[in-house]
Amino acid sequence: MVIENIDHIVKLAENNDLEAIEKLTIVQEREQNRALNFRSALMISAHNAKHLNKIDTLNTGCAMINLEDGVAKEKKPLALRLCALFLSKLPTCKKKLVVRINELDNGGEEEILYLNKFKPDAIRIPKIETTQDVVRALTLIDESIEVHLSIETSKAWLNLKDLRVNDRVKVFYLGILDLLADLKLPLSLLTPENHTIHSILSQFLLTSSALGVKPVSFVYQYHKNMQGFEQWLEIEEQMGFLAKGCISPEQAIRADDVFGISLAALSEAHYIVVEFEKKRKEGNTGFVDEKLGFIDEPIYKGARALLELGEK
Repeated sequence: MVIENIDHIVKLAENNDLEAIEKLTIVQEREQNRALNFRSALMISAHNAKHLNKIDTLNTGCAMINLEDGVAKEKKPLALRLCALFLSKLPTCKKKLVVRINELDNGGEEEILYLNKFKPDAIRIPKIETTQDVVRALTLIDESIEVHLSIETSKAWLNLKDLRVNDRVKVFYLGILDLLADLKLPLSLLTPENHTIHSILSQFLLTSSALGVKPVSFVYQYHKNMQGFEQWLEIEEQMGFLAKGCISPEQAIRADDVFGISLAALSEAHYIVVEFEKKRKEGNTGFVDEKLGFIDEPIYKGARALLELGEK
């Protein structure tokens, strides 16, 4: 647990005592987590102190501290202060700590300015649509903090290839329900067999990857239907996704299992790299290996990329 005994904080939250919570929040330097190898991004409601207190024990690579959807308007000031309090209690964390704020013109700008001094690893901006929106976010957010973007409108979809205006933009999250609604497409399309959904997923994956941005697939809302969740994981894993948004610990555990890079795959990649570099010194960049068959430069590059991904 982040804080051994939070009964006092829970009481303050129940009484909506924002001033008292702020007095407990001491700004200190954080060692920010730069890794991008998380396979699950688990939503945590920022207005729930008990949930926030479990951040360091959750089985997920990314704790998505949520100030946006799921937090009632009257609870948002409390959620912001609890978020800051728990960030201040986590000077280091093996999990990536991302804060999902509200829209820039609907409280998000003020949330950024409040959170900057507490140095979350990243801030996720909803309803981003244009390069101007991204530039505005980059201007507001402290330079040490990564910028993550929610892709959930038709304009964002059309502008996707232009949204990485700066290297600080590291991750795109697909908000598929909002995107379908904005495209005036029925939500009933969201089935594992639907070709339109497959096209959206593949285009999102390929464009994000070409930009050097990590693509995170959509949140599956039916958290009690693990069979349905498993179906989507199988499709996404086959497509090439390496991460998915999650709303329950069970979902996060399963996503981590499915998207994980096996030791066998890493061992094979290491073998390819060693053998190729040895042969290359001899002037041979295409050869038949007794164990793996033909190895050339594209195979070598793929193995290097896999090893680099495993090291992040």
